[in-house]
Amino acid sequence: MVLQGPVNKLSEQLIEITPQVLLKAYACGIFPMAEDADDPALYWIDPERRGIVPLDAIRISRSLRRVVRSSQFEVRIDTAFDRVVDGCAEPSPGRDSTWINERIRKLYSDLFHLGNCHSVECWRDGELVGGLYGVSLGRAFFGESMFSRTTNASKVAFIYLTARLITGGFVLLDTQFITDHLRSLGAIEVDREAYHGLLEIAVRDQGEFFELATDLSPEAILQVFSQTS
Repeated sequence: MVLQGPVNKLSEQLIEITPQVLLKAYACGIFPMAEDADDPALYWIDPERRGIVPLDAIRISRSLRRVVRSSQFEVRIDTAFDRVVDGCAEPSPGRDSTWINERIRKLYSDLFHLGNCHSVECWRDGELVGGLYGVSLGRAFFGESMFSRTTNASKVAFIYLTARLITGGFVLLDTQFITDHLRSLGAIEVDREAYHGLLEIAVRDQGEFFELATDLSPEAILQVFSQTS
């Protein structure tokens, strides 16, 4: 997640941020970030423009379809959540520091144990090589961060995530901000008012994150998208 464009950064209020408070914040359209990994403070972020991925308009290039079909990655769900967060906090090209501090790690780990946070993981030869994590609330999924230690790992994780969201009846995939990587997969920007309208609808009902079987073939995963086109 990269801060781009104008945002409202609201100072942390003098209340304890618990997992329950965090979920209420997401339902209101705000989320926490830290300035960097060593800063213990958290700030509530309320972007003027928000990144989302319309789930009926996922872009899967021919080359990415070939990668998915190749089964070069074993994709797992929720088997190494803390390690995925570690991966997302690693330095990467163009990013020497991370916004994931210890409080962020603890809060989202707690949400994971409550069943409101999930990881999608790409493994190769027994090694975790990429993945993503985010928050599930109602029929909305809030993508927090993704990482790759090898080419295409995060893109494959994204495809498996969105297939799961489509199957589970989700209607909003929030990416917070836009990157070229996300734009290539179908991400767009909407203004704050439009986002809040989408969010209000999404949190009314409950999606089913585990509606999709975890042992589907790559071809079955890709078939999910043909049903939305």
